[in-house]
Amino acid sequence: MAEKQARYEITYIIAPNIDEASKTALVERYDKILTDNGATLIDSKDWQKRRLAYEINHYREGLYHITNVVVDDKAKEAVKEFDRLSKIDDSVLRHMIVKRED
Repeated sequence: MAEKQARYEITYIIAPNIDEASKTALVERYDKILTDNGATLIDSKDWQKRRLAYEINHYREGLYHITNVVVDDKAKEAVKEFDRLSKIDDSVLRHMIVKRED
């Protein structure tokens, strides 16, 4: 029986006061969390700095980053681990994980 695979799009907002080297390290760390837990990284790219609809932790802007991954049944922990760690990271203001149907 073939492994069932699912595609996820993960969008997260990084605090705008972070320097470029720290932002790169943060993105690499989260990409590694996903791949170490069995997800296949399709792409991971910065989107843009945008004004937020409402203030989050005293920030009015945020750096948006989008990551697309493919996860099989055994690797669903990758997305759960990303979710868990991003909730406790002060550099990640918000995140959203969407299961893609395409």
